[in-house]
Amino acid sequence: MMKDPRFRGDDCNNKTDREYILKKITESGLVWLWLTIILLVLDQVTKIWANTNLAPVYGGPVIEVMPHFDLNLAYNYGAAFSFLGDAGGWQRWLFTAIAAGISVALLVWMYKTPKSDKLPNIGMALILSGAIGNLYDRLAYGYVIDFIDWYVSKDGYHWPTFNIADSVILIGVGLLIIDTFKNPDEKSGKAASKKASKKAA
Repeated sequence: MMKDPRFRGDDCNNKTDREYILKKITESGLVWLWLTIILLVLDQVTKIWANTNLAPVYGGPVIEVMPHFDLNLAYNYGAAFSFLGDAGGWQRWLFTAIAAGISVALLVWMYKTPKSDKLPNIGMALILSGAIGNLYDRLAYGYVIDFIDWYVSKDGYHWPTFNIADSVILIGVGLLIIDTFKNPDEKSGKAASKKASKKAA
């Protein structure tokens, strides 16, 4: 019994489409997602450790790592560095939606960015890792687990307690800012080349 040639054509087209998509992915910034995964695991492991081994920030034991730096557990109901942490609870869903939207936008941006553009791709991979890490906390617990405590003095000013996710988000944003100022002439040249290629096509 011979197979209808129309089905063979569909199979061929599907295979071609899959190969095209796979090629696009392997040539895009999505190849840097391994960095996102490693940092996400590190973030979650350290949060589990902190939540298991450190008591709540008020009245619990504090690990003094070095002068001006302690490990001190805190539950953050707000955004990074405790922003809006004292709001009435609505902020949980606001920041969950924002983190989800940012994560999707970053994935699309990485897909459209060549893998050779290391600096922006690493920056986006870091931001994505931190966004997903804190997003998971909000969905799973209703708050974000923080434990890194920097301060001027014990009884003086304390920087808002934060975590690994907050740190990599900050580093990632810094890398993106650096990238915007790095070789602006080269970037404008690439943009002009892309426009010329599109017109020629």
